[in-house]
Amino acid sequence: MASNAGVKINNVTYKSLFTSNSMYIAYGFLIFALIGMIDVFYGRYFLPSATAFDAGLNPASREVAEAMKVAVFGNGGEVKREAPWSLYIVNYMYMIYVGSGIIFIVAFAELLSISLIKKTAAGFLTLGLAMIVAGLFTLLMDLNILHLPSMLFSPNVKSGMWLMLPLYCIYIPLVVFKIYLILSNNKKWGKHISIFILLLSLIVEILEFYIQAKLFNMNEARNLWTTYPFLTLYFMVSSFAASAAIMVLYTYLTYRNTDRTQCYDLMVLIQKITLYMVIALGVYEATAYLFIDKRWAEIILFGDFKLYFYLYLTLAVGIPFIVLFQHSIHNYYKILASISIIVGTYLGKIIFVYGGNAYPMSDRFGVGFEKYGEYTPLRDIIFFMPSFGEIAVVVGSIGIVILVHSIIDIYFSVSKIRDK
Repeated sequence: MASNAGVKINNVTYKSLFTSNSMYIAYGFLIFALIGMIDVFYGRYFLPSATAFDAGLNPASREVAEAMKVAVFGNGGEVKREAPWSLYIVNYMYMIYVGSGIIFIVAFAELLSISLIKKTAAGFLTLGLAMIVAGLFTLLMDLNILHLPSMLFSPNVKSGMWLMLPLYCIYIPLVVFKIYLILSNNKKWGKHISIFILLLSLIVEILEFYIQAKLFNMNEARNLWTTYPFLTLYFMVSSFAASAAIMVLYTYLTYRNTDRTQCYDLMVLIQKITLYMVIALGVYEATAYLFIDKRWAEIILFGDFKLYFYLYLTLAVGIPFIVLFQHSIHNYYKILASISIIVGTYLGKIIFVYGGNAYPMSDRFGVGFEKYGEYTPLRDIIFFMPSFGEIAVVVGSIGIVILVHSIIDIYFSVSKIRDK
């Protein structure tokens, strides 16, 4: 075991690094992501619509006519005007918010000097960081990776997404520095600035959720997003519920073969946190739809989205509340409740994003509710399935989480229980 910059680094061979069980699981998801990326890039750059500019050179060509047809009426691209934010944004929201939620919970618990969390903070923080990286990967696919140079050299600083750039330039290094302080052998030096770092991280966390909410609130045409009460609070509560559930699952998978007493106590502690977050989410959802635009509320509560909405409440609130309210239950039931929350809150994000594209759009110009096209009838709801490539990229992003966490853990043993 070597030591560098006050941090112990495990001596790991490349063979052991790339042939661990967790890495094999990551490879499976990453292959799926790669297949999705190929499918997406093919749709963006190699469909006939990509050569439609040839119409000016050869207007009588049958191939050019077909290219124009695809360009105007086809499906060359995942993002459409009727639903500009789709599954990519759902996954980006989920990964970023939940990863940030894990980091927030850990920072807050450390501030309260909860010893069990302090002993396992490095692993939880690394998991949160890995989820943030996976969320940014999904966002890059949505923003179009090949266009990033033009975004960087010709920035539109007034756009919503550019609000996130300076934040993540501060936020990610801050999280990495927090992990470094935990792993550092220089405990005395770390204690002098740990409180400052914790307070700063909590402020940045709240700022991040606020900016994320601002991105949605800027869409004036979509009253589901602009009339959601305290949108920042919704993002925090729903994310914290999912974060705590993932922490339960992570604790069981990571520490079940270590000190069983500490593992049991940690599971009980996070179970309580999860229960509180589930109750908070249930209370919020029970009151939020009293304030949301009436037309959007009717679409989601009683329209085509109602089955998805009530399934979301059942999975994210109902089942977990019944299970976790029991103090002495087997860990398997806690795991099932956690999986229910994870699936349910993800479905909730889908409803939020796709529901925001519901018809009719708001009467923001004072001339009646908007339609997407001059000859398009006013419909109650529009919903379309994402493309295979989009689904594959989203599912494959799980591999990013496993990959990042596994590499850091192999070198720095972040998942072990530390003495504080």
